Amino acid sequence: MIKKRLKDTHKGNYGHLFVLGGSPGMTGAVCMAGKAAMRSGCGLVTIGIPEGLNDIIEVKLTEVMSMPLAETHERTFSVRAVAPALEFIRERADAVVIGPGISFRVKETSDFVKQVVEKTEKPLVIDADAIRIISENKSLLKKNGNIILTPHPGEMGYLTGLSTKKIQERREETAKEFAENYGVTLILKGHHTIITDGKNICINLTGNPGMATAGSGDVLAGILGSFLAQGYDPFESAKYAAYVHGLAGDIAAKELGETSLIASDIIDRLPSAFNCSIQHS
Repeated sequence: MIKKRLKDTHKGNYGHLFVLGGSPGMTGAVCMAGKAAMRSGCGLVTIGIPEGLNDIIEVKLTEVMSMPLAETHERTFSVRAVAPALEFIRERADAVVIGPGISFRVKETSDFVKQVVEKTEKPLVIDADAIRIISENKSLLKKNGNIILTPHPGEMGYLTGLSTKKIQERREETAKEFAENYGVTLILKGHHTIITDGKNICINLTGNPGMATAGSGDVLAGILGSFLAQGYDPFESAKYAAYVHGLAGDIAAKELGETSLIASDIIDRLPSAFNCSIQHS
């Protein structure tokens, strides 16, 4: 399913992903997303980060670049960051991930997210707290068909107004109906993650309970953004990302056990996941 790399090639052939996220206490989320994207074949990754947190990103990451953006007094994204972020997306990015570690508690940051989603035409992953922000104005989703959302059942509740119990009782139907109504690709995370674009639907069989740990979703967002940046379409990207993410988690669980598994273990096993296949039932 993964395209072979050409012999005569360079990093520009494999896409440039722009990851927008981070807030005080949550810089690890964007770092994991960025590193997972690099481990999934992306040629270039840049993290857009509130400027007061940029030094942390510079220390934590090596291959991933950073772009400091205007911040609020709370050191979250300011609306003044909208214009430079959109300029970067237009001129340099092939795909965007927005949400890992971002704050929904600051109104100005919520406005930043809504404006970026509304005005971005490139393939876009909406993840984590950005899902909660967009749930306040779902009309922003009805545009170019290039948006992927990655909710867990609780976040799906914000999008639909349904209880987690009702969502879990009708996972496939709920996911498919939402994707069809809003013209998006949706990954409803959980045991047997569901991937649908409203027309097609598939259920991922990789993954294990050890992956129910902080940061696992940020890793998935990075893998997903990487596939989008490399030119896979949204439904393909969602299927492949869910599969590879779960497979890397299965390899990690086999080596370390489920109890001790942490999200960075998934990133560390991505090379093995891309180079092997194992049977699942």
